[in-house]
Amino acid sequence: MEQRALGRSGLVVSRLGLGTMTWGRDTDEDEAALQLTAFVDAGGTLVDTADVYADGESERTLGRLLADVVPRADVLVATKAGGRTGPRPMGRGASRGHLLAALDASLERLGLDHVDLWQLHAWDDATPLEETLAACDLAVSSGRARYIGVSNFSGWQTAQAATWQRAWPGRTPVVSTQVEYSLLQRGVEREVTPAAEALGLGVLPWSPLGRGLLTGKYRHATPEDSRAASPQWQGFLTRLHSPSADRVVEAVVTAAEGLGTSPLGVALAWLRDRPGVVAPIVGARTAAQLQETLDADGVRLPPAIVTALDDVSAPHFSYPDQRPDHS
Repeated sequence: MEQRALGRSGLVVSRLGLGTMTWGRDTDEDEAALQLTAFVDAGGTLVDTADVYADGESERTLGRLLADVVPRADVLVATKAGGRTGPRPMGRGASRGHLLAALDASLERLGLDHVDLWQLHAWDDATPLEETLAACDLAVSSGRARYIGVSNFSGWQTAQAATWQRAWPGRTPVVSTQVEYSLLQRGVEREVTPAAEALGLGVLPWSPLGRGLLTGKYRHATPEDSRAASPQWQGFLTRLHSPSADRVVEAVVTAAEGLGTSPLGVALAWLRDRPGVVAPIVGARTAAQLQETLDADGVRLPPAIVTALDDVSAPHFSYPDQRPDHS
């Protein structure tokens, strides 16, 4: 698997990341072990989790696997903090107290002395940004994290955080932004990806297959064994479903048929090679599903197919996202 620099940093990661949101809830430890082994065997290195995934069970599962199944040295561990981990006011947010306590708790669950990438899971209006980023500096200077990133930040939030860290020597630079990005979710192209490009952040797309819609398996019905069939996940998928989404899915299916590959391979290849994208985060409930994704990593799209998919999925741009022509 190709390795890519994460933004303008020295951190080099595999061009696919392994997501673990289902681990400890929908994916048991045996399946998780099969996933992690297959991913590392394919040349994957970046494994992404968060303190809130399965109430911490995702991190615990990953920690046990790094102790017994795959060597820690073969994996780059990315986790996140800022989500709700307790009922009290200090149980969420990006305050110094919550962030550093959350990092310590993550390290304990993972059984590690440091993580390779520590990400702010969401913007926090209630905490001054300089306090949040000072906690990130302390995490790195204390050796508990090697690099920092952001997740689910808007364009101006991304730019403000990255610029603040660049403004004074010695601060830890923001090296990545993890956002939802796919053929069905291109809104980040208005401001987030331009901000990332300008400030040297690598883009880590989550839900690169449009929450599963781009695989084509929901075109005619909802499979009984799919996540969309469960009350817990049904709304997550239907929020992206629309007539325009259906047109994009049909275009992906048509392209896959013409190329002799899968819709999954077409959708992933389109995103993987977008400007600024470093590593789509691919998640799977089962090892078999993950293997389908790994098998599709070699798909290459002809320029004509890329242009057709660009056109059918194009987001609406207007002022000021798209500057008027004054010529």
